[in-house]
Amino acid sequence: MHKFGDLKTKSIEELEAIASQVRQKILDTVSVNGGHLSSTLGATDIIVAMHAVFDAKENPFIFDVSHQAYAHKLVTNRWDDFETLRQFGGLSGYTKPKESDCDYYMAGHSSTSISLATGAAKAIALKGEEDTRVPLAVIGDGSMSAGMVYEAMNELGDRKYPAIIILNDNEMSIASPIGALSRILSQKMASPFYQKFKAKTKEMLEALPEGATYLARRFEESFHLITPGILFEELGLEYIGPIDGHNIESMVETLKIAKQMNRPVIIHTQTTKGKGYEVAEGAGSDKEHWHGVGVFDVETGLSKKKKSAKASTAVFAETLVALADEDEKVVGVTAAMPSGTGMASAMAKYPKRFWDVAIAEQHAVTSMGPLAKEGFKPFCTLYSTFLQRGYDQLIHDICLMNLGVAFAIDRAGIVGEDGETHQGVFDISYLRAIPNMTIFAPSSNASMVEAMKFAKDFPTPCAFRYPRGAFISQDEDTTPFTLGKSKLLKEGEKILFIGYGNGVGRAEEVAELIEENPTILDLRFVKPLDREMLLDLAKTHKKWYIFSDSVKMGGVGSAILEILSEEKVKDVEVVTFEYEDNFITHGNTKLVEESLGLLPEQLATKIN
Repeated sequence: MHKFGDLKTKSIEELEAIASQVRQKILDTVSVNGGHLSSTLGATDIIVAMHAVFDAKENPFIFDVSHQAYAHKLVTNRWDDFETLRQFGGLSGYTKPKESDCDYYMAGHSSTSISLATGAAKAIALKGEEDTRVPLAVIGDGSMSAGMVYEAMNELGDRKYPAIIILNDNEMSIASPIGALSRILSQKMASPFYQKFKAKTKEMLEALPEGATYLARRFEESFHLITPGILFEELGLEYIGPIDGHNIESMVETLKIAKQMNRPVIIHTQTTKGKGYEVAEGAGSDKEHWHGVGVFDVETGLSKKKKSAKASTAVFAETLVALADEDEKVVGVTAAMPSGTGMASAMAKYPKRFWDVAIAEQHAVTSMGPLAKEGFKPFCTLYSTFLQRGYDQLIHDICLMNLGVAFAIDRAGIVGEDGETHQGVFDISYLRAIPNMTIFAPSSNASMVEAMKFAKDFPTPCAFRYPRGAFISQDEDTTPFTLGKSKLLKEGEKILFIGYGNGVGRAEEVAELIEENPTILDLRFVKPLDREMLLDLAKTHKKWYIFSDSVKMGGVGSAILEILSEEKVKDVEVVTFEYEDNFITHGNTKLVEESLGLLPEQLATKIN
């Protein structure tokens, strides 16, 4: 049921009231469920205005990343279900076509929206529906740092497919107005008069004899220099703005103009992150905190999250600084997630050696290659799901050159409420296929330190993974990592539990719940495997169980079966508790694991 009805029939005053109600609903829900807050509050007025002009069922509404689309959900058909946001079995924190026919595309990674809008515009043109449909893409200024955006604009501007791109400038000014004249012009650039004037000027210039156009063209160039948007117009897109993204009346008027232009248009809006919630609006240098939040108190803004064991990311952060203290050759990069990946502390202490390159994973990966070549030790720190975006660069620019870049893969395994687009489950599979790549994983805070020491001194490409939150295992043993060597944690009888990374802790939990006395092996390395240890264990243990937070296909179990096949070991049965060949839904991690049959008590019933 649509709580507000058709927004195209509402007055400006009604739309403003709706935006206020939507903001309050978002705030009330996110404070209880957690989620993306500041970006979605900032985009609320833009989204209300979009729905006041366009029908989302007919016109593709494409939200870059789509974490800012909560208002879109609330003004379509999900108000009553919004309390289930990011909960297991509830609404996704991102757009999801299976959830609503008002959601055009599924998105969780950034900088895809203009490419999607270009593709949609092509389809609309091929179907002959340009007169009734136009794609709209909403993209934040942070997403403009990725090269894919410019690839898309380059084609869209060249082919002139009708499309509307709303640039939500909420943090940095991409094209700051210069001087009073520019500010006056910018206020008028959304008007029909300005658009007609620009079109007539273009017609006039094209009609002038070749020899008479020099001064006119110099005037046009000078005019561009004092107005924002020159980059977009040089790419062939019309530009309107910057305009106040919180002025719904202005947004509605501008969208109506853009709708009639029948060509690609950039609408540059300026908004405030956290709009309507003073705590988030006034966050200052703490704005990254309010981008994605856990449960918090609305009145104070203070977190209600219970204290837990030290997270693996915190151990990474502390160890990275310690390594950088000891060795000036240690450097590092992250892509727009300095706090999330734990690199913020190293950046603060050594700003010339650790860099945030914004949302540009491909560039982050490639840029570390020359540093390794020049004798430095780069740590490239990315979430598992985001490292996927730098895969070609990892192969072509790092591994082909056999350069000593260490990839620190955060958020490995199920990450919970962010769901399908963010689950870090593929990295083992996609890294194993690459020559020159060494792959290993710590299983506890103590072994995390040792893994990083090993990575620091390792001369060729390597990657190690660790989970969101704390490791399950609390083992405090500090045995150093040795290339390709596993660690026998417990000698038992008959059956063998092989754990990799956080899977070691899961194996230990299951061992406590069964009558059998399993041998437990911390695999440590999945490439190269500890062939000698595995073949020795194959002589005495005929039933092997694999525990790893990764997909089965190409995962740890696959790697072990390959060795057994190569060595013609035929009397060992291997059972792997890795993830099946499906995308994994969102929700509380424990509930998601329960749905997959992977809780310790569930796994214990599968041991025989």
